[in-house]
Amino acid sequence: MAFRFEVLQTDPTGARLGRLETPHGVIETPAFMPVGTLATIKGLTQESLEALGAQIILANTYHLYLRPGAELIREMGGLHEFMSWPHPILTDSGGYQVFSLSALRKVTDEGVTFRSHIDGSEHSLSPECAIEIQLALGSDIIMVLDECIESSSDEARTVAAAARTLAWARRSIDYFAEHGDPRRQMMFGIVQGGAHVRLRRSSADEMVALDFPGYAIGGLAVGEPHEITCEMSAEVAARLPAAKPRYLMGVGRPEQIVDYVARGIDMMDCVLPTRSARHGCLFTWQGRLLIKNARYAKDPRPIDSNCKCPTCRRYSRAYLRHLYVSNEILAATLNTLHNVYFYLDIMAEIRKSIRFGNLRGFCSDLQARLEHTVSESGA
Repeated sequence: MAFRFEVLQTDPTGARLGRLETPHGVIETPAFMPVGTLATIKGLTQESLEALGAQIILANTYHLYLRPGAELIREMGGLHEFMSWPHPILTDSGGYQVFSLSALRKVTDEGVTFRSHIDGSEHSLSPECAIEIQLALGSDIIMVLDECIESSSDEARTVAAAARTLAWARRSIDYFAEHGDPRRQMMFGIVQGGAHVRLRRSSADEMVALDFPGYAIGGLAVGEPHEITCEMSAEVAARLPAAKPRYLMGVGRPEQIVDYVARGIDMMDCVLPTRSARHGCLFTWQGRLLIKNARYAKDPRPIDSNCKCPTCRRYSRAYLRHLYVSNEILAATLNTLHNVYFYLDIMAEIRKSIRFGNLRGFCSDLQARLEHTVSESGA
């Protein structure tokens, strides 16, 4: 199966109901991608992910390049075979991870030189190298290398980073044209521009001119207010081709997801459901629940009586609290099962709302419930 994206329906808000066909399966959009940094969603088996209904997962180029190594994964048949996940995979370029190592890297127009966070060894990552690694991994959707900067960066710094990202995108296209196979992998360009509307617009227009099969919006949800993330997302989405998928990187909280979808976003990812689960923060249709709180020590109820995940169907809050305060490994597994299911369930409800042209009503109801309960609980 080759790649094919189709917008099936639009909502009055601008939200899109779509379908992305890949060689490893179909993704119904809007879609949330659980983050499996090291080729694993922490705490879950692949069988569990399939049972939860995950359509696509994200893995990290930087981390897999350092360990176990791209060539080893290539020799094992690619990332799908290596991790026994026969469904779609998106890999990021590693840019965000490299640029977060501010004390350990040096950026030039050629690429990035950095020291491994594992053993301190020195490595170089160029746009061509980032694509080469992802070709070895064999993921379905691959990302160009971009320069990530702080949300507080001034306009001059942001202009320079966007220009470098554009230059790297051109080099990535040339490398993929010579070494890649568009029938097996789909490459996304990344729009940068910080919190500057003019720069976001120009970056989007320049990326569109390069005619990528899909586009990502990067450099957001890195500390700026949610309203700014929404504004920049809307500005960019309005300039991207309607017939191609749009991916907002690294978002967001449950009550925020619907805001991004309403601005025309088709795909998103975030570590929040898995990371929060490991810290005992559970998401419900009534707001966040901190399972370590003493009030749950004798609570026989499930996390969420409206939830149909394996954790809620079988286990009580009292038992989950016991596991968490006892530092049992099972706590992370059961909590993660619930949180990932919750995010996927929200996306399923969002798709249903778009189908019926009622995303605005669903958004208002969801946010009122979550915000009301969160403020009451003090979570």
